[in-house]
Amino acid sequence: MNKISAYFKDSYHELLEKVTWPSWQQLQQSTMIVLVATLIITAMVWGMDFVSNSLLKFIYSLFK
Repeated sequence: MNKISAYFKDSYHELLEKVTWPSWQQLQQSTMIVLVATLIITAMVWGMDFVSNSLLKFIYSLFK
């Protein structure tokens, strides 16, 4: 039981004194970067899906 207690005490100490937390501005900037990257990747995947769907429909229409 002492090991578990020591683990939680050490973890708490590390979170308070050794971890470098980002500032509010850094957090907002990072969030915006992630959102923009997500939108760009989503658009790329949608574009590839649209093109491949159109291409396959065209190929299938040739064999009707």
